[in-house]
Amino acid sequence: MKMFRATILTAAMAMLTFAGANAQVVRRAEKDAAAKKTDNEINLSVRAKGLYESNSSADKDIPWMRVVYRQLDLTKDANLPLYYPEDPTEDLQNLFRILLRLLADNKVTAYEYLDGREVFTDKYKINVREMLERFSIYYTEQKGSTEKNPLFLIDESDVPCYEVLSYYIIEKWAFNRGTSKFDVMIEAICPVLHRSGDFGGEPLRYPMFWLKYDDVRPYLAQQYIITNDANQVLQHNYDDYFKMQMYDGDIYKTRNLRNQSLMQQYPTDSLMRHAQDSIEKSLQSFEKQLWVPTPEEKAAMEAAKAEAEGEGNGEAESAASDDKKRSVKKSEKKESKSESRSSRSGAKEKKAKKPKAQKSSSSSNNAPVRSVRRTK
Repeated sequence: MKMFRATILTAAMAMLTFAGANAQVVRRAEKDAAAKKTDNEINLSVRAKGLYESNSSADKDIPWMRVVYRQLDLTKDANLPLYYPEDPTEDLQNLFRILLRLLADNKVTAYEYLDGREVFTDKYKINVREMLERFSIYYTEQKGSTEKNPLFLIDESDVPCYEVLSYYIIEKWAFNRGTSKFDVMIEAICPVLHRSGDFGGEPLRYPMFWLKYDDVRPYLAQQYIITNDANQVLQHNYDDYFKMQMYDGDIYKTRNLRNQSLMQQYPTDSLMRHAQDSIEKSLQSFEKQLWVPTPEEKAAMEAAKAEAEGEGNGEAESAASDDKKRSVKKSEKKESKSESRSSRSGAKEKKAKKPKAQKSSSSSNNAPVRSVRRTK
């Protein structure tokens, strides 16, 4: 009996030891998996920062810069890659899903949209939970979420992609003296929610938050998009799309001392459109004014100018000669018509004034005289 009890105790102790060892192995495996996941995320972030250099340049290397605010309307053909596909596929997902997922996973920092002011400091960081509740986006907290590291899970059907119909972006047009380049850099991007009220009517615009482009750039560079209906090859990503300025946006503000938008400065549509065109032309022509042309370039420009002038003069001369020919033809036609009219009138006069034939008379003084006498 004692031996039986000892055997049972020994077996129980062995089972407890085995279970403890298994639990320890499981805990160690979970810990290693979590550490491996964390290491992969850190390595990805570091590698991304190394591969995709920051857009910002040192202020000492920038002697000239102009900051422009644009509105990207997603109903325009050039901006459709930012909106479609509405539902994510295996290879494609639209821009807003990427940005919202980055916020939900606490991988990037978002900043408050202030009326006319953009301050990207810790003071103006947004609380993601409050932002989701403000725009009525349903969420649940992920496992492992803490107060310092909040993680959220948003169902695909609760992402309001169909309401994000425009974006605001901040462009920096700057000349870098260190690299001798004139670059256009995207500083920040803001999704804009178009939502109607309870009673319908025209949708109101609700700018949601600002994201620094350098923070989201490594992730955007990993998502390829379709930019052309005629070619479905995924050869461009979102970073290429913004870097190559493949979008179509209207200027609604430039950074100024009074911090006013173009609508505030130019109250009528015609004045604002004229101001937008003027700003666009000044930005496009600034780079051409930076450099003095080489003698070869100058000679080529003069030759092109002379050729254009020659073509213009040739066209003018040909036009003048054509006009001259037409005038000569007209005058010839007029002369021929006048001659034909005069000939017809002369013929009529001759026909009318033709003298009648006179009868022959023997008593005419001019008639010859023959003698009728016979001579011997």
